[in-house]
Amino acid sequence: MLLTTLIWLQLKHFVADYVLQPEWMISGKGNFRKPGAYVHAGIHAVATAPALLVSITDPMWVLAITSGEFLVHFLIDHIKAIYGHRRPHPINTRTFWMLHGADQLAHHLTYSAILAIMVCNGDFLTR
Repeated sequence: MLLTTLIWLQLKHFVADYVLQPEWMISGKGNFRKPGAYVHAGIHAVATAPALLVSITDPMWVLAITSGEFLVHFLIDHIKAIYGHRRPHPINTRTFWMLHGADQLAHHLTYSAILAIMVCNGDFLTR
């Protein structure tokens, strides 16, 4: 079940970050007054819920984890956007790809934390 959840989270991440993210979402990052970043983080949180509901019996845990993912995802993207606005790097530079990779690593480490919470959650272990 843990591997299935990891695969779901990674597929969900690809779809939410690369397929379902139009320009207005991207341009809204780094600005608390624009809805783009909130909607984007919300898509991530909502799309995580089905995988958790399959393996966690307590809906409050699912709500806590998805709320945490929303907040962490929003903040990672916000920090990246602020830094990117202040110090822009062309897409064909090593620095751009290092920053992009660091952003993606932070998101995937969030998924590792979600899996660790699932393992430590007694409901998960009884299934």
